[in-house]
Amino acid sequence: MRLRLVCVGQKMPEWVSQGYNEYARRMPPELSLDLVEIPLAHRGKNPDIPRLMQREGDAILSALGPRDRVIALEVGGRNWSTEKLAGQLENWQLDGRDVSFLVGGPDGLANICRDRADQLWSLSALTLPHPLVRILLAEQLYRAWSVTRNHPYHRA
Repeated sequence: MRLRLVCVGQKMPEWVSQGYNEYARRMPPELSLDLVEIPLAHRGKNPDIPRLMQREGDAILSALGPRDRVIALEVGGRNWSTEKLAGQLENWQLDGRDVSFLVGGPDGLANICRDRADQLWSLSALTLPHPLVRILLAEQLYRAWSVTRNHPYHRA
């Protein structure tokens, strides 16, 4: 099973790449974590935000496999504890489909992405910078995997 993080935005600062890569590298081969970057639609003067979000949403959906389980990262989604995420991860593995996590741009995810999602997940009620979400999500997936394997990384 592959995990795929589909994010709007490219050319992240080096600290973002280093943080994400550290946790993606730790994932076991049978649960690889891949990053797919979607270009941010250009926001010039007086941008048509709904149209730009639709363009980003179309690009996100085109990056998904037809059978992917889709998890949209949304402030209004459900909050999961680490243990709940670990349980989700085990269920996803039993299901056998690849899992894609969707992270929108500065204006959020297009409705077509939310509609395609099997689940809506909120990492926090706080507004998080999108670059930091990449690292946080990779770390939490690694932590959830460590819980499922009784690895000492998670010591709660």
